[in-house]
Amino acid sequence: MAEEEYPDQQEMFEHFRFTIDPGQTLLRIDKYLASRIENTSRTRIQNAADAGNILVNDKPVKPNYRIKPGDLIQIVLPMPPREVELLPENIPLNIVYEDDHVIVVNKEAGMVVHPAYGNYTGTLVNALMWHFRDLPLFSSGELRPGLVHRIDKDTSGILVLAKNELSLNRLSKQFYDRTTDRKYVALVWGVPDPPEGTIEGNVGRSIRDRKIMQVFPDGSMGKIAITHYRVIENFGYVSLVECKLETGRTHQIRVHFSWIKHPLFNDDEYGGDRILKGTTFSKYQQFIRNCFSILPRQALHARSLAFNHPITGKRLSFDSELPADMQAVIEKWRAYISGRE
Repeated sequence: MAEEEYPDQQEMFEHFRFTIDPGQTLLRIDKYLASRIENTSRTRIQNAADAGNILVNDKPVKPNYRIKPGDLIQIVLPMPPREVELLPENIPLNIVYEDDHVIVVNKEAGMVVHPAYGNYTGTLVNALMWHFRDLPLFSSGELRPGLVHRIDKDTSGILVLAKNELSLNRLSKQFYDRTTDRKYVALVWGVPDPPEGTIEGNVGRSIRDRKIMQVFPDGSMGKIAITHYRVIENFGYVSLVECKLETGRTHQIRVHFSWIKHPLFNDDEYGGDRILKGTTFSKYQQFIRNCFSILPRQALHARSLAFNHPITGKRLSFDSELPADMQAVIEKWRAYISGRE
């Protein structure tokens, strides 16, 4: 039996592929997959099938499909539960949209999306467990209930979460198929040339520091990562760019722009927390320090998200304003540049 696994780092799903051995006897596909995928159950498999997330020879099948020798099985599953006890916390949420199936929130910078080592409280998931304490999905003991994607702790912006298993599976499939539309706004050092383009380079864990990512341009490691960008405002020493994600790797925008020598403004993990462009005048140096003080994080905001509603199929689009800290720094740059003209 050939088996491949493609767990994604930024989206909250896993992709598995199996080729059935020539000697395999007829067997229900839910039973077969539950015995071969760790930390799962037949219920999870059946939910995936009901959502159309199990393909045999490129066609969706039901849980009772009987596998045959030579079948090619592909399955997209939301991330499995973890053995960690999580507590609901009454933390305020900025809810942009909510119905019986999905919720869209505007996350503030500084909030961790889901519990992980060192951050088991105060996360978005803790807040959602309180908000949805009567929903089965959020009382199941899973570490990442409802999550199909995430954004970094110090990145602000729009996130969609599922409120039930069917929506979770169908949203996961959309992120896997890249049919969602995600746009970010970032303030970066310098002015990318050309002012509109695409950054392509595999992204994976850094060989030197496992806490951050790096680009592997030869494709030898990591996973394919594609970021489309365009400069929307040029301040000379820094520029405001809009980024459209085709893939969603961990730290993708941050590491991609660092790789092309335009790290995000005040990104302390990817080299943007130093004065990289501009003059040596003390007045300018103080201006940058003031900006860093106003915006003590990487200048990145998930501005918009579009996806198909998992039940109705209707295309939904959501936008959010730039947060006050980013807006304040952008205004300071506008004033600084106009003062030099």
